[in-house]
Amino acid sequence: MKFAHSIKQKTKVAVLLFCIMACTILIRVLEDQSIKNMGKAFTSLYNDRLIPATDLFYISEGIYAKRFLIDNHLNTNSTDNSLNQRLAGHDANIDLLLKKYEQTFLVKPEKNHLNVLKNKLLENRTIEKTILNIPPDATAETKLAFNKMASKSYQEIFENLTALTKIQTKVGEELIKESKSIIAGSNLYSNIQLVLAVVIGILIVSIMFTSNVIKIKQENFNLN
Repeated sequence: MKFAHSIKQKTKVAVLLFCIMACTILIRVLEDQSIKNMGKAFTSLYNDRLIPATDLFYISEGIYAKRFLIDNHLNTNSTDNSLNQRLAGHDANIDLLLKKYEQTFLVKPEKNHLNVLKNKLLENRTIEKTILNIPPDATAETKLAFNKMASKSYQEIFENLTALTKIQTKVGEELIKESKSIIAGSNLYSNIQLVLAVVIGILIVSIMFTSNVIKIKQENFNLN
């Protein structure tokens, strides 16, 4: 009877230890997945948000430089033979930055604003070419009209750049929240592992205590 009871108790302990082992393995798998997700989140934050935000800044800088050149051209009666080349240099740099930007992960609103931005840049370059063909002795009214047209075009470009920058900030904040959630999950897994370790410790002490009690009873029985 005592032997059957002992077997039953050992079976319960074995099943409990097996469950603890299974939980430990599952937690380990979940922890590995959390680490991978955290790595992806931080990589995306750097590659898809921080770097593109910097690229947008340099694109804006290039647009400001072009606007300055066009304003100077419209406010002077002389011809700058290097102006076309300087504008082309800024355009090439902007195109390079846009191509780099397109290779990052883009959310849907970002794609929409990027397409609009590319169209506005093409329209702007057409306006710039038209302005470059204006004769130096053109009337003040003509130059003013083209200046307003160019200013409107540049403003539309800046509006799209601002919208893209805001999207970078919003998505970046979402990635930070996701990272915090992953960290919270990792802390939970660590706490569960701590609880399991305590349970295992209690089981070991319980088994040792039970074994000692049985041993003492058996020795007393033999003495009798």
